[in-house]
This record gives sequence, structure tokens and C-alpha cells, in this order.
Amino acid sequence: MELGQTGIYTPSMIIGTSSLGNLYDATPYEQKLELVMASLDFFPDGIVFDSAGKYGAGLALETLGQALYDLQVPKDNVLISNKLGWRRTPLTGTEPTFERDVWKELAYDAVQEISYQGILNCFEEGNELLKGFDAQLVSIHDPDEYLNQSDSPKDYEKRFADILEGYAALEELKKAGKVKAIGVGSKDWKVIQKIYRHFPLDWVMIANSMTVYDHPMELFGFMRLLEKEGVGIINSAVFHSGFLVGGDYFDYRKMNETDPENRKKYKWREQFFSLCKSCEVDPAHACIQFALQLPGVNSLALNSTSIKRIQANAEFCESPIRDSFWDACKELGLIADYLSEFKLNKAE
Repeated sequence: MELGQTGIYTPSMIIGTSSLGNLYDATPYEQKLELVMASLDFFPDGIVFDSAGKYGAGLALETLGQALYDLQVPKDNVLISNKLGWRRTPLTGTEPTFERDVWKELAYDAVQEISYQGILNCFEEGNELLKGFDAQLVSIHDPDEYLNQSDSPKDYEKRFADILEGYAALEELKKAGKVKAIGVGSKDWKVIQKIYRHFPLDWVMIANSMTVYDHPMELFGFMRLLEKEGVGIINSAVFHSGFLVGGDYFDYRKMNETDPENRKKYKWREQFFSLCKSCEVDPAHACIQFALQLPGVNSLALNSTSIKRIQANAEFCESPIRDSFWDACKELGLIADYLSEFKLNKAE
């Protein structure tokens, strides 16, 4: 499917690479190499990898570049998305200073660097780590986090101006033919909306925001607008860091079932798992199909440390779920009432 109006065609599943940066667990290079090799086998007609300087403080980019180099993959066979805004720095303590307890056994730290020159620096560093497999899809990563660090309205506006300067840098890269399309990746979709009002994005990546568990009606409307205006949408983090498929983390935070604030999430998951079991639907399949069928969504960015799971996810992307399952989700209140008039099974 074409990504918006970019002329770039992406498969329904984009390979996330955060696991290559030791997300939650440190794995040996040989195991990561097998993941990259398997991913290439699953998408022989064209593959897209999604990465970022933040993932493992550049380790994900470095590992991906090394794997592609070792496998002697032709550069024209691979499209890489690099979310820019974090640069590698020396590690001065025992663990990195960003997203503590999430990234394991890193040799470097990372700092956020969002400005005109900062984004250019991130782009150059990313391509160096990728060993010449230059990123063609570029975006500014976590602008929401950058804005959330502001300590006053004036500081907020200064930081937003920094973000727009970063996009001016990306626009220059595109005009120079160094990249093909410009986007944004954010966990807060309203920041995407704010940026879009100021800059004509080619595509957006929505993270942790539009899932079978959480799907705000206002965001649904914004996605309809993007679809109408020809902006591509990549949906990511559709498992909420694995929680919706049985994991212990929700949006990068370790969950505690005895915590009253977390009980709602566990109760929802219990009902969801029970329905999936009775309908013989894999929970991951439900998460994927819900996220993929939403307005304007071209692809999902999915990450896994398991070769079997990558293959299963790819198959789930191509296999719609019958309407009776979605009707049952609505009856149980697992998905919002406003979706009653929206057809979640586009294949029928």
C-alpha cells in the first residue's frame, strides 16, 4: 500500500527494531542477526525497518546496519525509517539516564537533541551507525517528551520552535534528495496534530494511542482527516508494550496487579483473553487487525524477539477477523460504542 502520497509502497507490517537495542532484555548479536534474516525472508518483495537513535542509545541502528552488512543485503532492497532526536553520549553510570529499567546492558547513554543542527547531527550519526544503509523515512522522535520538559509557557513555545527548526532541517534533506518522506513519531497524538498544523507531513506514526484497548474518538476523527488529506499513517505499539498479549509492561512501565490503579487494565485484559479464547482468536491477531483496519492506516510497526512471532504477526496482518468477534467486543464494552457504525472488517 502506498504511504500517503509519497510514492513509497510499504507492506502492512513494518519491522520494529527496539529489541535490537536490548529493550527489556539483552540478547546476543547472533540471535539478533537471525531475527533480521528471518524478517528479510518474510518480506522478499520489499521490507521496511523502523528504528531510532533512542533505541538502546543507537544500539538498534548499529545492530541493524551490521546485520544488513553481514548478510550482504542490497541497499535498494531495504527501506529504513529513522526517528531522529536522540544522540549517543558516553555512559557515566551503571545504566542510561533515559527510560530507566527498560534498556538493558547498554554501552552508551543518549540525550535528546532537537533543533535545526541537532536533527542534522542525528541524521548523520544514524547513517553512520547504519553502515551506509541510509534512512529514507525520517521523523522527529518523541516531540511530546521534549515539550513535556518545559517549565513555563515561554519555555514550551521555545521548545516548539526548536521542533519546527528541526523540520526545516528535514525539509532541506528532502529537497536535496537525501530522504524520501518526512513524518513524526509521538506517543501523544495531540502533539502530532499540533505539528501538522504548522508543517505539511508526509506520514505520521501514532504510538500507544490507537489500540483495541484505547481508541479516543477525537483521534479517530483526526485520522479520518489525515486519510482525506493524503497523509500516511503508521500505527505502532499496538500491544501497549506487550501487556495486551500477556506481558508485564504497559507503555514501558512495569505493572503490578495489586495496584488499584492498574486493576482496570488487568480486568480489561481478563475479559479480552476470555473472549479471544471462546472465539478461537489469538489476542495478538485481534490487536493487529483492530489497529490495521482504522482510517488511513497503511502499516503497523511491530517488534518482537521471536522469529515465530514475527511470522505469525505478518500472517495476522493479512487475515481479517470475522464481524461476530468485533460485535462481541462491542457488547462486552471492550471497544467503544462510537465504533458501532465503523466496519472493522474491510475485507467483507
